[in-house]
Amino acid sequence: MKIAVFASGNGSNFQVLAEQFPNNVKFVFSDKPNAFVLKRAEALHIPRISFGLKEFPNKAAYEEEIAQNLETQQIDLIVLAGYMKIIGPTILNKYCGKIINIHPSLLPEFAGSPHAIEDSWQERTGLGVTVHYVDTGVDTGEIIAQRPVPYHDNLEKYEEKLHQIEHELYPEVVQKLIAEFEESGKQSAN
Repeated sequence: MKIAVFASGNGSNFQVLAEQFPNNVKFVFSDKPNAFVLKRAEALHIPRISFGLKEFPNKAAYEEEIAQNLETQQIDLIVLAGYMKIIGPTILNKYCGKIINIHPSLLPEFAGSPHAIEDSWQERTGLGVTVHYVDTGVDTGEIIAQRPVPYHDNLEKYEEKLHQIEHELYPEVVQKLIAEFEESGKQSAN
């Protein structure tokens, strides 16, 4: 299975996935040319692509350029890891059921919130991590896996634990999807 990771920031989830699945992660895409994820990719010798929406006349053209990169690399799965753009129809139509995302709350709590960590911590509800398929909504796709994270009265400590859980859960889900992909390939070969 060939995987592309989309990220807009630090890239800690990307790094965990790239280290655990070095033969599967084919490139990282970032909409932010200065995102630290690109430095992580460079250090791991993983190809990186970066361009922003403002470089294109519209979102469809922007996503068409992304889609061409995905097709060139024959990508089977797109893994969103802190990618802060909503996936539009240009990519969704081509990769329906082949895009997953990680969200820092137990969905449907705080779906679409760019501050889900702080929101769930302050409200003391929805504390945890969700991995889900991406659909036309925002954080509304089918849930693949969830894991609660215990409340801690210190936000930094809570966030630290949440990221630790993300770094465990996301690779578990990706491993499961790789196994399913390989199994379906064996079945279609028979």
